[in-house]
Amino acid sequence: MTVRFISDLHLEESRPDITRALLDFLRDKALKIDALYILGDFFEAWIGDDERTPLQDQVAAALKEVSSSGTALYLMHGNRDFLLGEDFCNRCGGELLPDPVVVDLYGTPTLLMHGDSLCTADVEYQKFRTNMRNPQWQQMFLQRPLADRQTVARQLREISMAKNQGKAETIMDVTPEEVIRVMEEHGVQRLIHGHTHRPAIHELTASGAPATRIVLGDWDTHAWWLDVTPDADPALHHQALSANS
Repeated sequence: MTVRFISDLHLEESRPDITRALLDFLRDKALKIDALYILGDFFEAWIGDDERTPLQDQVAAALKEVSSSGTALYLMHGNRDFLLGEDFCNRCGGELLPDPVVVDLYGTPTLLMHGDSLCTADVEYQKFRTNMRNPQWQQMFLQRPLADRQTVARQLREISMAKNQGKAETIMDVTPEEVIRVMEEHGVQRLIHGHTHRPAIHELTASGAPATRIVLGDWDTHAWWLDVTPDADPALHHQALSANS
């Protein structure tokens, strides 16, 4: 009995090593388990389910094998792939989760988030996030020709990378007070999220009791995943990516 979590793979054509590592992971560690959760930024960019690249089709087919094996499959939006939709999830046999959401993991209520909304010190980004998550903006964007959307996605990525280079590391991390506030708002003592690329298990206090915040790792030099089982503490694992994996 195992539930596994991954996030922040940032899949793209220029990183075939990450794609190969994912396919190996899905084959070796995701079949016939209780559930696999993908907590955002699965793809580096997503401009609509009507874009069908070979990479997207390959990944969808691999995820379909996972869900067909009996593994419950769940996906969540990240800040890079917030336009990922129901069509793609249906192709994978997965369910798109809201952010945030509370799930029961073997008797422990657990709050799941991508994590970008916790970085409240980055006021500029939070304003951008609010605009991008506006349903009216998304509907208008998705109605634009595919080529236009591809151009906009490239421009937004370049702007984001340029702005992030000048930001302090503390601004781009979660705000501790916001973590506590959100956990107490949802009445949980465990939070799992990604986004910050700082994998760790943090012990803290929420609602006057011991609590845990688990941060998933990004897939760059290593593949990271979290195992949750009924009879042991959650455990983070990592494995080096190989250029020939």
